[in-house]
Amino acid sequence: MHAIIEDRGRQFVVRDGDTFRIDHMADVQVGADVVFDKVLAVGETMGTPVVTGASVTAVVKEHSKGKKILVQKFKRRKDYRRKQGHRQTYTWLTVTAISS
Repeated sequence: MHAIIEDRGRQFVVRDGDTFRIDHMADVQVGADVVFDKVLAVGETMGTPVVTGASVTAVVKEHSKGKKILVQKFKRRKDYRRKQGHRQTYTWLTVTAISS
């Protein structure tokens, strides 16, 4: 069974046992359960806008950082160059249950 969930403005298609990443959840420890109540679809059932009584439970596997990206600024003929790196933080979750 699959479900479409929404978390902080982003939608994810998940199935039982799937591992997926979302933006960092700072207030959740590794090993804790997370329940998503905004379920937009479960199987063939579509919500208007959400499916009432449906939820997806996931367990937090790890917190990690993504690949480094470089942000560069440059102005020609002005001897102006700036280079800055950024690594986005993510939380990896594994779906344990989808209930409708």
